[in-house]
Amino acid sequence: MNLLNLLPDQAQREVSTWLSARGEPAYRARQIVARLWHQPVRSWSEASEIPAGLRAALSQAYPLPSLRQSQKQISSDGTVKFLWSLPDEEAIESVWIPEGRRRTLCISSQVGCALGCVFCATGRMGFRRHLEPWEIAGQVREMVLDPSLGKPSNVVFMGMGEPLHNWPAVDVALTTADLVVDGGEAAAYGLCRPPGHHAGRSMAGGYCFFNNAAITADTIARRSGEPVAILDLDVHHGNGTQQIFWRRGDVFYASLHADPATLYPYFLGHADEVGEGSGEGANLNLPLPPG
Repeated sequence: MNLLNLLPDQAQREVSTWLSARGEPAYRARQIVARLWHQPVRSWSEASEIPAGLRAALSQAYPLPSLRQSQKQISSDGTVKFLWSLPDEEAIESVWIPEGRRRTLCISSQVGCALGCVFCATGRMGFRRHLEPWEIAGQVREMVLDPSLGKPSNVVFMGMGEPLHNWPAVDVALTTADLVVDGGEAAAYGLCRPPGHHAGRSMAGGYCFFNNAAITADTIARRSGEPVAILDLDVHHGNGTQQIFWRRGDVFYASLHADPATLYPYFLGHADEVGEGSGEGANLNLPLPPG
Protein backbone atom coordinates (compact mmCIF):
# COMPACT_ATOMS: atom_id res chain seq x y z
CA MET A 1 0.00 0.00 0.00
CA ASN A 2 1.13 3.54 -0.77
CA LEU A 3 0.68 5.58 2.42
CA LEU A 4 1.41 8.78 0.49
CA ASN A 5 -1.88 8.35 -1.38
CA LEU A 6 -3.83 8.54 1.89
CA LEU A 7 -5.04 11.45 3.97
CA PRO A 8 -2.99 11.85 7.17
CA ASP A 9 -5.73 10.47 9.43
CA GLN A 10 -6.21 7.51 7.07
CA ALA A 11 -2.48 6.84 7.11
CA GLN A 12 -2.50 7.02 10.92
CA ARG A 13 -5.30 4.44 11.14
CA GLU A 14 -3.68 2.14 8.58
CA VAL A 15 -0.30 2.19 10.31
CA SER A 16 -1.83 1.81 13.79
CA THR A 17 -3.75 -1.28 12.70
CA TRP A 18 -0.64 -2.77 11.08
CA LEU A 19 1.51 -2.10 14.16
CA SER A 20 -1.09 -3.56 16.51
CA ALA A 21 -1.16 -6.77 14.49
CA ARG A 22 2.64 -6.97 14.88
CA GLY A 23 2.50 -6.33 18.63
CA GLU A 24 4.38 -3.03 18.30
CA PRO A 25 3.84 -0.13 20.76
CA ALA A 26 1.20 2.40 19.66
CA TYR A 27 3.57 5.39 19.75
CA ARG A 28 5.43 4.00 16.75
CA ALA A 29 2.51 5.13 14.57
CA ARG A 30 3.25 8.78 15.35
CA GLN A 31 6.91 8.30 14.50
CA ILE A 32 6.09 6.61 11.20
CA VAL A 33 3.43 9.07 10.03
CA ALA A 34 5.69 12.02 10.86
CA ARG A 35 8.19 10.66 8.35
CA LEU A 36 5.63 10.82 5.56
CA TRP A 37 5.15 14.61 5.48
CA HIS A 38 6.40 16.54 8.52
CA GLN A 39 9.95 15.20 8.47
CA PRO A 40 9.99 13.15 5.27
CA VAL A 41 12.54 10.50 4.39
CA ARG A 42 13.30 9.05 0.96
CA SER A 43 13.32 5.51 2.36
CA TRP A 44 12.46 3.96 5.71
CA SER A 45 16.12 3.10 6.22
CA GLU A 46 16.73 6.81 6.94
CA ALA A 47 14.27 6.87 9.88
CA SER A 48 16.91 6.05 12.50
CA GLU A 49 14.54 6.51 15.46
CA ILE A 50 12.67 3.38 14.33
CA PRO A 51 14.25 -0.05 15.08
CA ALA A 52 16.05 -1.65 12.13
CA GLY A 53 13.73 -4.66 12.04
CA LEU A 54 10.65 -2.45 11.90
CA ARG A 55 12.22 -0.30 9.17
CA ALA A 56 12.77 -3.40 7.07
CA ALA A 57 9.14 -4.46 7.60
CA LEU A 58 7.93 -0.98 6.64
CA SER A 59 9.95 -1.13 3.43
CA GLN A 60 8.16 -4.35 2.53
CA ALA A 61 4.64 -3.30 3.58
CA TYR A 62 4.70 0.40 2.71
CA PRO A 63 7.44 1.27 0.20
CA LEU A 64 7.89 5.02 -0.34
CA PRO A 65 7.66 6.03 -4.01
CA SER A 66 9.49 9.15 -5.15
CA LEU A 67 9.70 11.36 -8.20
CA ARG A 68 12.79 10.99 -10.35
CA GLN A 69 14.42 14.28 -11.29
CA SER A 70 15.18 14.34 -15.03
CA GLN A 71 16.22 17.96 -15.41
CA LYS A 72 16.93 20.95 -13.21
CA GLN A 73 17.32 24.46 -14.63
CA ILE A 74 18.39 27.40 -12.46
CA SER A 75 17.71 30.96 -13.59
CA SER A 76 19.83 33.99 -12.73
CA ASP A 77 17.08 35.24 -10.37
CA GLY A 78 17.15 32.01 -8.34
CA THR A 79 14.07 30.43 -9.93
CA VAL A 80 14.50 26.66 -10.27
CA LYS A 81 12.57 24.58 -12.80
CA PHE A 82 12.28 20.81 -12.28
CA LEU A 83 11.29 18.13 -14.73
CA TRP A 84 10.13 14.96 -12.97
CA SER A 85 9.87 11.51 -14.53
CA LEU A 86 6.94 9.38 -13.34
CA PRO A 87 6.86 5.58 -13.03
CA ASP A 88 5.02 5.26 -16.38
CA GLU A 89 7.66 7.46 -18.11
CA GLU A 90 5.36 10.49 -18.32
CA ALA A 91 6.84 13.78 -17.14
CA ILE A 92 5.64 16.81 -15.18
CA GLU A 93 7.15 20.14 -14.14
CA SER A 94 7.47 22.11 -10.91
CA VAL A 95 8.94 25.58 -10.44
CA TRP A 96 10.58 26.97 -7.28
CA ILE A 97 10.24 30.78 -7.18
CA PRO A 98 12.15 32.63 -4.42
CA GLU A 99 11.23 36.28 -3.87
CA GLY A 100 12.35 38.06 -0.72
CA ARG A 101 11.15 36.01 2.23
CA ARG A 102 8.65 34.11 0.11
CA ARG A 103 9.43 30.74 -1.45
CA THR A 104 6.64 29.82 -3.81
CA LEU A 105 6.38 26.35 -5.33
CA CYS A 106 4.33 25.99 -8.50
CA ILE A 107 3.19 22.38 -8.90
CA SER A 108 1.36 20.24 -11.47
CA SER A 109 -1.85 18.23 -10.96
CA GLN A 110 -2.13 16.43 -14.32
CA VAL A 111 0.00 15.13 -17.15
CA GLY A 112 -1.12 17.42 -19.95
CA CYS A 113 -4.42 19.30 -19.80
CA ALA A 114 -7.87 18.82 -21.34
CA LEU A 115 -8.75 22.51 -21.67
CA GLY A 116 -6.62 23.00 -24.76
CA CYS A 117 -5.93 26.74 -24.38
CA VAL A 118 -4.11 27.71 -27.57
CA PHE A 119 -1.65 30.00 -25.77
CA CYS A 120 -0.55 27.24 -23.36
CA ALA A 121 2.13 24.65 -24.17
CA THR A 122 0.55 22.16 -21.75
CA GLY A 123 -2.83 22.56 -23.44
CA ARG A 124 -1.29 21.69 -26.79
CA MET A 125 -0.09 18.38 -25.30
CA GLY A 126 -3.63 17.22 -24.74
CA PHE A 127 -4.73 15.34 -21.64
CA ARG A 128 -2.74 12.24 -20.66
CA ARG A 129 -3.85 11.38 -17.14
CA HIS A 130 -4.53 12.67 -13.63
CA LEU A 131 -1.66 12.60 -11.18
CA GLU A 132 -2.03 10.39 -8.14
CA PRO A 133 -2.06 12.18 -4.78
CA TRP A 134 1.50 11.10 -3.99
CA GLU A 135 2.71 12.50 -7.32
CA ILE A 136 1.17 15.90 -6.51
CA ALA A 137 2.24 16.09 -2.85
CA GLY A 138 5.54 14.50 -3.85
CA GLN A 139 6.53 17.70 -5.62
CA VAL A 140 6.33 19.50 -2.26
CA ARG A 141 8.01 16.59 -0.53
CA GLU A 142 11.00 16.77 -2.86
CA MET A 143 11.59 20.41 -1.91
CA VAL A 144 11.56 19.59 1.80
CA LEU A 145 14.01 16.75 1.18
CA ASP A 146 16.39 19.10 -0.64
CA PRO A 147 18.59 20.89 1.96
CA SER A 148 19.29 23.72 -0.51
CA LEU A 149 15.57 24.55 -0.74
CA GLY A 150 13.48 23.42 2.24
CA LYS A 151 9.87 24.22 3.03
CA PRO A 152 8.02 26.42 0.53
CA SER A 153 6.06 29.29 2.09
CA ASN A 154 3.40 29.07 -0.63
CA VAL A 155 2.19 26.30 -2.93
CA VAL A 156 0.23 27.17 -6.06
CA PHE A 157 -1.45 24.89 -8.62
CA MET A 158 -0.25 26.76 -11.69
CA GLY A 159 1.86 24.02 -13.26
CA MET A 160 0.62 21.42 -15.71
CA GLY A 161 -3.06 20.55 -15.66
CA GLU A 162 -6.35 21.95 -14.40
CA PRO A 163 -6.56 21.08 -10.67
CA LEU A 164 -10.36 21.17 -10.43
CA HIS A 165 -10.55 18.49 -13.13
CA ASN A 166 -8.71 16.26 -10.67
CA TRP A 167 -10.25 17.37 -7.40
CA PRO A 168 -10.08 14.13 -5.36
CA ALA A 169 -6.31 13.93 -5.73
CA VAL A 170 -5.89 17.68 -5.28
CA ASP A 171 -7.94 17.51 -2.08
CA VAL A 172 -5.59 14.90 -0.66
CA ALA A 173 -2.53 16.82 -1.86
CA LEU A 174 -3.72 20.10 -0.34
CA THR A 175 -4.32 18.42 3.00
CA THR A 176 -0.87 16.85 3.08
CA ALA A 177 0.83 19.94 1.70
CA ASP A 178 -0.81 21.94 4.49
CA LEU A 179 0.98 19.75 7.01
CA VAL A 180 4.28 20.64 5.36
CA VAL A 181 3.69 24.33 4.77
CA ASP A 182 1.47 25.31 7.71
CA GLY A 183 2.63 28.77 8.73
CA GLY A 184 -0.40 30.33 10.43
CA GLU A 185 -0.29 33.37 8.14
CA ALA A 186 -2.63 36.30 8.76
CA ALA A 187 -3.34 36.49 5.01
CA ALA A 188 -5.05 33.83 2.93
CA TYR A 189 -3.96 32.93 -0.59
CA GLY A 190 -6.63 31.23 -2.68
CA LEU A 191 -5.76 29.89 -6.12
CA CYS A 192 -8.38 29.16 -8.73
CA ARG A 193 -7.11 28.37 -12.20
CA PRO A 194 -8.41 29.88 -14.34
CA PRO A 195 -9.78 32.91 -12.41
CA GLY A 196 -12.41 33.45 -15.11
CA HIS A 197 -11.67 37.14 -15.62
CA HIS A 198 -13.02 37.11 -19.20
CA ALA A 199 -16.49 35.92 -18.07
CA GLY A 200 -19.00 38.75 -17.53
CA ARG A 201 -22.49 39.13 -16.11
CA SER A 202 -24.23 37.45 -19.03
CA MET A 203 -21.43 36.06 -21.15
CA ALA A 204 -18.88 33.29 -21.02
CA GLY A 205 -15.26 34.05 -21.84
CA GLY A 206 -11.83 32.50 -21.69
CA TYR A 207 -13.36 28.99 -21.59
CA CYS A 208 -15.19 29.98 -18.37
CA PHE A 209 -18.85 30.40 -17.50
CA PHE A 210 -18.10 31.80 -14.04
CA ASN A 211 -15.81 34.65 -13.04
CA ASN A 212 -14.34 33.21 -9.85
CA ALA A 213 -12.36 36.35 -9.00
CA ALA A 214 -15.48 38.50 -9.28
CA ILE A 215 -17.59 36.05 -7.27
CA THR A 216 -15.05 36.14 -4.45
CA ALA A 217 -14.73 39.93 -4.46
CA ASP A 218 -18.50 40.42 -4.56
CA THR A 219 -19.03 37.99 -1.67
CA ILE A 220 -16.44 39.70 0.53
CA ALA A 221 -17.73 43.19 -0.27
CA ARG A 222 -21.36 42.30 0.44
CA ARG A 223 -20.72 40.33 3.62
CA SER A 224 -18.13 42.61 5.17
CA GLY A 225 -19.43 45.96 4.00
CA GLU A 226 -15.82 46.93 3.38
CA PRO A 227 -14.27 47.96 0.04
CA VAL A 228 -12.41 45.27 -1.87
CA ALA A 229 -9.60 45.57 -4.40
CA ILE A 230 -8.82 43.21 -7.27
CA LEU A 231 -5.31 43.32 -8.72
CA ASP A 232 -5.28 41.50 -12.07
CA LEU A 233 -1.82 40.69 -13.50
CA ASP A 234 -2.17 38.92 -16.84
CA VAL A 235 -1.08 39.29 -20.43
CA HIS A 236 -4.78 39.76 -21.25
CA HIS A 237 -7.10 42.35 -19.72
CA GLY A 238 -9.90 40.99 -17.52
CA ASN A 239 -12.74 42.46 -19.56
CA GLY A 240 -15.35 40.38 -17.73
CA THR A 241 -14.28 41.58 -14.28
CA GLN A 242 -14.25 45.19 -15.48
CA GLN A 243 -17.75 44.83 -16.90
CA ILE A 244 -19.14 43.31 -13.70
CA PHE A 245 -17.90 46.12 -11.44
CA TRP A 246 -18.05 48.97 -13.98
CA ARG A 247 -20.72 50.87 -12.04
CA ARG A 248 -19.76 49.80 -8.52
CA GLY A 249 -17.54 51.81 -6.22
CA ASP A 250 -17.15 49.17 -3.51
CA VAL A 251 -14.85 47.00 -5.63
CA PHE A 252 -11.73 48.63 -7.06
CA TYR A 253 -10.43 46.86 -10.15
CA ALA A 254 -6.85 47.37 -11.33
CA SER A 255 -5.41 45.53 -14.30
CA LEU A 256 -1.82 45.36 -15.53
CA HIS A 257 -1.81 43.78 -18.98
CA ALA A 258 -0.48 43.93 -22.53
CA ASP A 259 -1.80 46.74 -24.72
CA PRO A 260 -5.21 45.62 -26.07
CA ALA A 261 -4.51 47.58 -29.25
CA THR A 262 -2.65 44.49 -30.44
CA LEU A 263 -3.91 41.72 -28.13
CA TYR A 264 -7.19 40.23 -26.89
CA PRO A 265 -9.68 41.57 -25.83
CA TYR A 266 -8.84 44.44 -28.24
CA PHE A 267 -11.82 46.70 -27.51
CA LEU A 268 -11.48 46.85 -23.72
CA GLY A 269 -8.60 47.42 -21.31
CA HIS A 270 -7.51 50.89 -22.40
CA ALA A 271 -6.23 53.50 -19.94
CA ASP A 272 -9.17 55.86 -20.43
CA GLU A 273 -11.69 53.33 -19.07
CA VAL A 274 -12.31 54.46 -15.47
CA GLY A 275 -15.84 53.24 -14.66
CA GLU A 276 -19.22 54.97 -14.63
CA GLY A 277 -21.66 56.26 -12.02
CA SER A 278 -20.70 55.22 -8.51
CA GLY A 279 -17.92 53.17 -10.07
CA GLU A 280 -16.18 56.11 -11.69
CA GLY A 281 -12.56 56.13 -10.57
CA ALA A 282 -12.75 52.54 -9.30
CA ASN A 283 -11.38 51.07 -12.51
CA LEU A 284 -7.68 51.39 -13.37
CA ASN A 285 -6.18 49.94 -16.53
CA LEU A 286 -2.42 49.94 -17.00
CA PRO A 287 -1.76 48.60 -20.51
CA LEU A 288 1.89 47.89 -21.27
CA PRO A 289 3.46 48.37 -24.69
CA PRO A 290 5.16 45.43 -26.44
CA GLY A 291 8.59 44.56 -25.09
